Amino acid sequence: MSTMNISLPDGLKTYVDDQVSEGSFGTASEYVRALIREDQERKQLRGLLLAGARSPAVGEFDAAYFDGLRQRISKMATQSASK
Repeated sequence: MSTMNISLPDGLKTYVDDQVSEGSFGTASEYVRALIREDQERKQLRGLLLAGARSPAVGEFDAAYFDGLRQRISKMATQSASK
């Protein structure tokens, strides 16, 4: 694992220290790693959303489509709950 040193204004350092002391993270490094992972996931999701927005429409999405979608999801949830 590589090491990286960062400089933070006092207010940000206090915030990081507070996050660690609340018990959410064991160290400041764990907190920063979690933030970086979340940022990576956010960028990946953004890319997927943009790709979807750029893709051609493949059908109509009217009220009947969403009703059917809700029914399928409800059925799947019921089946998962019974297992």
